[in-house]
Amino acid sequence: MPPGSPTSDPGALPRARATRGRWTGWWFLGPFMLVFVLVFIAPVVYSVYLSLFHTQMVGGTTFVGFDNYARAFTDGAFWAGLIRVGLFLLIQVPIMLAISLLVALAVDSGRLYGRDFFRISIFMPYAVPAVVASLMWGFMYGTRFGLVGNLNDFFGWNLPNLLSPDLVLLSIGNIVTWEFVGYNMLIFYAALRVVPASLYEAAAIDGAGQWRVVAAIKIPAIRGALVVATIFSIIGSFQLFNEPAILQSLAPNAISSSFTPNLYAYSLSFAGQQQNYSATIAIIMGVVTMIVAYVVQLRGMNKEA
Repeated sequence: MPPGSPTSDPGALPRARATRGRWTGWWFLGPFMLVFVLVFIAPVVYSVYLSLFHTQMVGGTTFVGFDNYARAFTDGAFWAGLIRVGLFLLIQVPIMLAISLLVALAVDSGRLYGRDFFRISIFMPYAVPAVVASLMWGFMYGTRFGLVGNLNDFFGWNLPNLLSPDLVLLSIGNIVTWEFVGYNMLIFYAALRVVPASLYEAAAIDGAGQWRVVAAIKIPAIRGALVVATIFSIIGSFQLFNEPAILQSLAPNAISSSFTPNLYAYSLSFAGQQQNYSATIAIIMGVVTMIVAYVVQLRGMNKEA
C-alpha cells in the first residue's frame, strides 16, 4: 500500500468508526433539537428582542432598551396581578397537594373498596379540558343560573355569588384543584408503588401502625415526587390564564384584564396592541417562575440529601 493510504495505518479504521459512533447520537437527537429551537428557543429570543423596542403608530418602532422593564416594575396593574397569583399559589397549591397525597395514600393502602374505580374517578377531571371545566363550574357558580341559583330559588336560601370580586379567586382555586388533584395523585401513587416491600415488612415486624408507616416510610420515600409535583404546581399557578379568561365573560366586574400577569400580557398584545410591553411582562414572569421553581427544587433536594 502506498504511504498515507487509509489502510496503511492500522489505527485509522477504528478511529473512523469511533468518529462515526460519536455522531450517531447527534443524528437521533437532531430532530428534537430542531423542534426545540423552533418552538422554544426562537420564541424566547424573539420576545426578548420585542421587549427592547417600542412601537407606535406615529414614529414607528424605536429602540428603548430597558424602558419597558422599568415601566413594568412601576406598573400597579402588573403588581396587583402578581400578588394575586402569589396569594393563589400560597393557598391553593398546599391544599391541592395535601388532598392528592391523602387520596394516593388511600388508594395505595389496599383497604379502599373499589380502588380501581375510585382511582379512575379521581383522575377523570384531569381529562376534561380547562375551557370546558371553567364553563361548567362558571355556570354552576352564578346566582341567576345554574346550581347556586337553583338552590336559592328552591330552598329560599341566599347563597353568595361565587363569581363576586371577593370570592372569584376562591372559585378559580376550586376549579384548578378539581382539575389537578387526580394528576398529582397519579404522581404520588406511582412513587408509592416503587417503595420496596421489605420496608413494610420490617415495619410490621417492629409493630408499626399504619400512621407510623405513612410518616416514617411512605412520605419520606416519595419526597422527590412531592418536589416534582410542587414545582409543576408553582409553574401552573404563575401561568394561570384559562380559568380567569373563560370566567371573565361571566363575571366582568370581578375579573379585569389584568387579573393575572398572563391575562394582562394577553390583553396588552391582542386588545391593546402593545406587543412590546406584553413581551416584557411575559419575560419577567418567565424569570420569576424559574427563580421560584429553582428555589423550591433546591430546598427539596437539600432536604432529601
